[in-house]
Amino acid sequence: MKNGIFIIAHAPLASALRQCVLHVFPDAAPAVAVLDVQPNVPTEETLLTARLTMAMLKQPNTLVLTDMFGATPCNVAQKLVDGLNTRLIAGVNLPMLMRAITYRNESLDALVARALSGGTQGVMQVAVTAPQNQIRKIHDQNHHDHQQ
Repeated sequence: MKNGIFIIAHAPLASALRQCVLHVFPDAAPAVAVLDVQPNVPTEETLLTARLTMAMLKQPNTLVLTDMFGATPCNVAQKLVDGLNTRLIAGVNLPMLMRAITYRNESLDALVARALSGGTQGVMQVAVTAPQNQIRKIHDQNHHDHQQ
């Protein structure tokens, strides 16, 4: 099962996210479409462009990702999804997108679950003194200083 991924976000976020994910997964290019919502463009025009872009994906199912609930990109996206062959997640981030690309061949329901878990698990506070950032001890000739 193949799923398309359509990112609708405030310009230039959608294109930037696509570029990031294609850096890691260049073969995913045909499955990832984007729409950068420009300021001062009427919603009707943005919706028309979104419909055309989604049609060009030519995937049986599509996961639509948008940046922020309640904003224009999400409002446009809500008019695209049917809940059957398309689903919508607001709050896209790079970990969510990477997870979605990784599992894009699963069922649409599974893909939604994977994307949501990737998005939430990818947000964390990172310690400044992580073990991998420690200076190697000179007396450790076997280089086991990274093991705690």
